[in-house]
Amino acid sequence: MENLAIAIVLLISVVTDVRQRKILNIVTMPAILLGFLFHVATSGFDGLLMSGLGFLVGLGLLMIPFIKGGIGAGDVKLLAAVGVWKGAVFVLYTTLFGAAIGGIISFFILLKNRRLRSTLQHTLSSSFVFNNDKLGQSHRSLSIPYAVPLAIGAILAFLMEAYM
Repeated sequence: MENLAIAIVLLISVVTDVRQRKILNIVTMPAILLGFLFHVATSGFDGLLMSGLGFLVGLGLLMIPFIKGGIGAGDVKLLAAVGVWKGAVFVLYTTLFGAAIGGIISFFILLKNRRLRSTLQHTLSSSFVFNNDKLGQSHRSLSIPYAVPLAIGAILAFLMEAYM
């Protein structure tokens, strides 16, 4: 049940993020609430603890990038929903795999747009501080719909879970 629920949430979020560049609250908020209700109904207090810890880990993992402006609130809520349904360890692996996939996607986007060198120079000269304003007016910001790498990260976490 948990896998199906989060797979549906991830699929819908990927579609809306790719098409509209938004992860909708109408998807993430009910997913979070239903995840809590499901785990409390099936496992009682232990389910609440598992969901609560997964929620906090999912929320916490993307909080700094969100505060720094590098990621949207929908991405944070999506990862929190994954945590509610699947727990802290699963959401940690989802994030690690998702970050790696996001890095690979970003690399190829920068390469395609001939911005890899300038981005690396900027990153190294700014002491790794996230601040799009430092790129200057002539540099248009590139971004990716982050639901895509998060969903791929979750698929990899599902596979890891199944084979370990």
